[in-house]
Amino acid sequence: MPSFDEVLKEAEEFGRFQKRVFFLLCQTGITFSFLFVGVVFLGQKPEHYWCRIPGAAELSERCGWTLEEEQNYTVPALNWMNLSSRGQCERFDIKWNNTSVSCANPLSRFTNNSLGNVPLTSCQDDWVYKQPHSTIVSEYNLVCANAWMLDLTQAVLNLGFLAGAFTLGYAADRYGRIRIYLFSCLGVGLCGLVVAFAPNFSVFLIFRFLQGVFGKGTWMTAYVIVTEIVGSDQRRIVGIVIQIFFTIGIMILPGIAYLIPTWQGIQLAITLPNFLFLLYYWAVPESPRWLLTRKKGEKALKILHTIAKHNGKYLSPHYSELTVTDEEISNPSFLDLVRTPQMRKYTLILMYAWFTSALVYQGLVMRLGIIGGNLYLDFFISGAVELPAALLILLTIDRIGRRLPFAISNIVAGVACLITAFIPKDILWLKTSVATLGRLGITMAFEIVYLVNSELYPTTLRYTRSYLWGLSTAFT
Repeated sequence: MPSFDEVLKEAEEFGRFQKRVFFLLCQTGITFSFLFVGVVFLGQKPEHYWCRIPGAAELSERCGWTLEEEQNYTVPALNWMNLSSRGQCERFDIKWNNTSVSCANPLSRFTNNSLGNVPLTSCQDDWVYKQPHSTIVSEYNLVCANAWMLDLTQAVLNLGFLAGAFTLGYAADRYGRIRIYLFSCLGVGLCGLVVAFAPNFSVFLIFRFLQGVFGKGTWMTAYVIVTEIVGSDQRRIVGIVIQIFFTIGIMILPGIAYLIPTWQGIQLAITLPNFLFLLYYWAVPESPRWLLTRKKGEKALKILHTIAKHNGKYLSPHYSELTVTDEEISNPSFLDLVRTPQMRKYTLILMYAWFTSALVYQGLVMRLGIIGGNLYLDFFISGAVELPAALLILLTIDRIGRRLPFAISNIVAGVACLITAFIPKDILWLKTSVATLGRLGITMAFEIVYLVNSELYPTTLRYTRSYLWGLSTAFT
């Protein structure tokens, strides 16, 4: 009986059918990048905001003030402090009786023209935001003492990635790749809708976590399917090219955020495409390699006949059964990653490599929202810089191996980050340029980790090894 790889060669290892499936599943990389880095635009910190004194809203409505007039009349300290953090997070410790306050000079009865005598207190009531785009920061008041909650939203997403790697990774091995892919697409779409209309921050966090769970499921299954329907010689190329679509998503995202004025609109725009992937039920078959691991050789052979037909090939009629090895039908577990000394070494090294790559990558992405300049243009340029990373990998790894490019890319990223930390803020162009070089280096490192991960472990651990990615990124 022929093996799967022998039959696949006759059906063509990367023909029209595989290219079509590959292109369709690559779109998942775009939507996953939206989820992975979307917080940069969903959570932009407002440049101008101030603490509203109790009763100021009612007085502003009665007096017909604009936002600028309300700020000047009720919180003049902001002008003196030049919108400092202290001025934005503190307010005068007074409360108006709206019927006895003058619209022309509301503070006169409290200050006696000596504003320095008015006591200050921390803002606990309300903030006023003046900005063209609404964000989750202004929606849930994630400023001042609550500013750390913005980072919490990304931490919760990463925890979702961890949970998704374990639960949906196991489910994909047990119930099938395409079934879990479609289930994950539906889940991330529905959870994204709830996130967009969350009534409070707690609901937002819960469904942000679930988005991470299902988002990880879509990316894992898409990546595995495209590498399982092609020949072994093509896995390296498709594994790298699918990550180019992740970069394309990063380049598209700032355009979406620039055109849509609200964070809810951005959230819907980056979520709704996941529902279109449900149409893949009729276009993407189950992985024939997975079917073999479940002793379903007849179904696998039927899919191979379909592949051959679409590729303009014809399988020999004596192909009525496929050889299934004991290794292919084994049931892998997480313990297989640490069972032998060699496997333990690979696992620990890759966990550390994934952790550092994810940490530095997310750090460089997030910093774009805090250094000033044009966030949309800077984000697009930094995303475009990632494109050469894939080209450099393709040009180097077959000539000089994996280890040297991986080491050099990490060194470049590390040195660039260190230099960036010491460049003065007033030399913004240099600071951004060096950080962008670091972005190129860490992108190469990240993509090489994916590639090496798929090469060091046997086929039966294809999903089990994805736990490393989820576990490592959960701590970033």
